[in-house]
Amino acid sequence: MARYYVNRNAQSTGEHEVHKEGCYRMPEPQNRRYLGYFSNAKEAVRVARIFFNNVDGCYYCASEAHKR
Repeated sequence: MARYYVNRNAQSTGEHEVHKEGCYRMPEPQNRRYLGYFSNAKEAVRVARIFFNNVDGCYYCASEAHKR
């Protein structure tokens, strides 16, 4: 289980990226929203879609939920 966050700022391609706590690509505190404590990134992405329509997992820390 890990804590997951979503970037409040969309990437240039339009999606908001979900990160696991400790990821070196984690957005700054003011640019992220805490999603919760999950057993995998797919669960975190599902919750992030409550806040943003276009969501993807980080290639580096949430690869099981990365699609782009």
